[in-house]
Amino acid sequence: MAVTKIHPIEKTLYLALDYIMNEDKTDEKILISSFVCNPKTAHLEFEQTKRECNSKAKILARHLIQAFAPGETTPEQAHQIGLDLCERVLQGKYEYVLTTHIDKGHLHNHILFNNVSFETDKAYQSNKRSYHQIRTVSDDLCRENGLSVIDESYKKFKNRYSTKGKSYMEYTEFKRGNSWKSKLQLAIDKAVLKSKTYEKFLKTMEDFGYEIKIGKYLSFRHKDKRDKGRFTRAKASTLGENYTKERIKERIKDPNKHHIYANQEYHYEKLSYKKPDTIVDMKNNEKVKSSKGYEVWAGKHNMKTMASALNEIRKSGVNSYEELDLKLKKVASDRQQLLDKIKHIEKEMKSIYSIIENKNTISKNKLIYDMYMKDKENKAFYEEYKPQIIAYEIALKELEKSGMIVDILDISQATKSEIVKKIRNNDFIYVSGGNIFYLLQEMKKTGADEIIVEEVNNGKLYIGESAGAMIVSENIKYAGLMDDETEYISELKNLNSLNLVDFYTVPHYGCFPFEESAEKTMSAYSSLNLVPITNNQAILVDEDKIDVLEIKKQKLFSK
Repeated sequence: MAVTKIHPIEKTLYLALDYIMNEDKTDEKILISSFVCNPKTAHLEFEQTKRECNSKAKILARHLIQAFAPGETTPEQAHQIGLDLCERVLQGKYEYVLTTHIDKGHLHNHILFNNVSFETDKAYQSNKRSYHQIRTVSDDLCRENGLSVIDESYKKFKNRYSTKGKSYMEYTEFKRGNSWKSKLQLAIDKAVLKSKTYEKFLKTMEDFGYEIKIGKYLSFRHKDKRDKGRFTRAKASTLGENYTKERIKERIKDPNKHHIYANQEYHYEKLSYKKPDTIVDMKNNEKVKSSKGYEVWAGKHNMKTMASALNEIRKSGVNSYEELDLKLKKVASDRQQLLDKIKHIEKEMKSIYSIIENKNTISKNKLIYDMYMKDKENKAFYEEYKPQIIAYEIALKELEKSGMIVDILDISQATKSEIVKKIRNNDFIYVSGGNIFYLLQEMKKTGADEIIVEEVNNGKLYIGESAGAMIVSENIKYAGLMDDETEYISELKNLNSLNLVDFYTVPHYGCFPFEESAEKTMSAYSSLNLVPITNNQAILVDEDKIDVLEIKKQKLFSK
């Protein structure tokens, strides 16, 4: 059975995205999907859609949670149900990011979707009716997948199956290094590493500033929280399985504990980094006014803090107020320039994503569209291939809107002068997929390979898909497990290709029908610098920098 709830997000959407995409909760980000947006930049894209739709809605996004009963489903099935829920409820009208969390006793999906529809330009109406629609769809999906359905007697599901994992606020504090629970976990980790006996462990925790209460459960309270803080029990539901009294004793006796918990040691040091102290306001602080002792302490504290700050400033080469003012202005200017550069890069990336997707659509459907154009009166042909024809026309219009003109070149049919003219006169070079050995054969026959290399070396943008991505490597021998070379190998004196990059792309990795051949390629040619990518990924090469990016899905149809 699945429990659903939905609530609005009015601020800090990026923090919510950061939380739901936490690697520890999503099986190292394997269980993350998105629609018409990149998960990493979804908050920016949501805002952009809102601006384009001229929406005045205050709500940035909706957060939909779908939780399943413990042990009733698998992470993969839960994720698929989440995708199906998005498809039926959102109907392809809203951008969304879906993640499946596996860190608690029950599996649960987090769906963050744009409050404004990119198709209708209208805001999502969240009310009792829409909520019941979501719940009904969720129940239907549970039935279809052989899961139980919530009944009225199960209203206390949350209380019955809840675990005391990190709240959103606590997770945010954890990221900042301020979470008291995380600090306690890390202190225990460090104390375990330092201790050979349980008694030594307790003494070490006291040295770390913790009061200890021994009863049914081992409990801790830090001295900084003495006035208002409560003791925290070392229970599995509170701190995790590794922090119960029994488990702590086992960890202390473990001869391999230094190896097992080495990462915790590192994170402890990283997260417990001490931020610079702040100055106490001597005039307006109520505690200063009411306590003479605190006033004396605050005065000394302020002097120490200011002396420490002055020393740090001098270390950076600043010896006067004027120098400090100039340095602050320069830092502010540099920061703004960096932000402007990031925005510019993001804009360029969006443009490249759009070009790739639309050009891919045109390439896949060109043959069908050409046949349609030759016989427009053939209604039966149009009805059969209507989606492909519409997709082709929309992709072409999108490219034209952005100032792009598609100039298609078939090197197997074109003359050498035509090949030279088209490659040199166009701003981008796009090479589609197909048999890579045939592609290399035709390139070498016509001399297109030399012209492409020359143009790319002169700064022209190259976009390659499938075989078009593989052929930029030094040699295509490694492609023999993914493409049939027997028909063309006799006409090729060697398999040396464009040699534009120092790595070897393995496209379609993990994707039908190349699952087996791509895996065999990775194994057989492991000595090469192989870079595997799925059908939803692209390799961005900018001089010596190489990034693997997630490609957004584009809307191809409009009603």
